Amino acid sequence: MSKYVKGMEIETLRKEFSSVRDLVVLGVSKLTCEGNHSLRSSLRKKKISLRMLKNTFARKVFTELGYKAGQDSKYFTGMTMVAYGASSVSELCRELNGELLTSKNKALYKDKVQVKGAIVDGQSMAFDIALKMPSREEAIANVAGMVLAPAARLAQLITSPGSTVAGQIKQVGEKAEAPAA
Repeated sequence: MSKYVKGMEIETLRKEFSSVRDLVVLGVSKLTCEGNHSLRSSLRKKKISLRMLKNTFARKVFTELGYKAGQDSKYFTGMTMVAYGASSVSELCRELNGELLTSKNKALYKDKVQVKGAIVDGQSMAFDIALKMPSREEAIANVAGMVLAPAARLAQLITSPGSTVAGQIKQVGEKAEAPAA
């Protein structure tokens, strides 16, 4: 490959990954055409892109973009493919995990596609940890729940004595009506 072609390829990678901060790195070996097509088409439906990378180009570009998975990373050894494009890293990991482990085509990927890890906001992370991370919507819901919990508890404490007194008054009224009958 000429120096000019290498420069064009590196520039293409820079443009493609300049706005990507979350991705999953996959190791691929002996994946058949059928398996490759199946994986790409099922992930494309979920707006997830796959890209095979030359490791030296990936190290160079990711180091330039400020990723902490650059020169010395174990992610960029052997055949490397990256997946990116979901709204959050947790969604990306869940979709990949679902496709690789539970889809009807999982036999096509078994022992041929291995997850090396994830890169979240430019930081290397184990795939298992990234898989358990909440999505943006889940995180917002958790924060909103934590913010609203004290107010709900306060409202409960304010209304509790009133409902207790109302219950006792009702009980006394029912006792008074019972002997009259």
